[in-house]
Amino acid sequence: MAKKAKKKKVLFISSTGGHLSEMLRLSPMFEKYDYHIITEKTKSNLSLKDKYPKRVGYLVYGTKRRFLTYPFKLLYNCFKSLYYYIKIRPKVIITTGTHTAGPMCCIGKIFRSKIIYIETLANSNTKTSTGKLIYHFADLFIVQWEDMLELYPKATYGGWIY
Repeated sequence: MAKKAKKKKVLFISSTGGHLSEMLRLSPMFEKYDYHIITEKTKSNLSLKDKYPKRVGYLVYGTKRRFLTYPFKLLYNCFKSLYYYIKIRPKVIITTGTHTAGPMCCIGKIFRSKIIYIETLANSNTKTSTGKLIYHFADLFIVQWEDMLELYPKATYGGWIY
């Protein structure tokens, strides 16, 4: 009797809102892998735990607009990302950004996971902060607008996720 092939562990991570909506457009890929989803915990996405049982983790929601609390939330999310990384041990990390994904991608790179970054559709002519950082070490950096290749010359044009 042949052994069943083990599925590759893939982590899908993004912040909430439009980035999460873009990432969830990749859901047809989920079943091909031993997948996990990580996003920020908000009322709008708590139902993900029901849709993807035992496959969803949450980080603290925090935007850069809240200058006083953002550094603490970012630090907390760095430690929680390390916890999730050790728990899941993904071979590949796929992200549509933004700040929530940065620490996980850095941790993943240190531990030799493959990093696939998909620059958001919302930016057609400017770089995102997280994109600027991850571009330098991503194994595959995908842009959804052809004009973005001028800003990220080593990127791959993938077209729209939608």
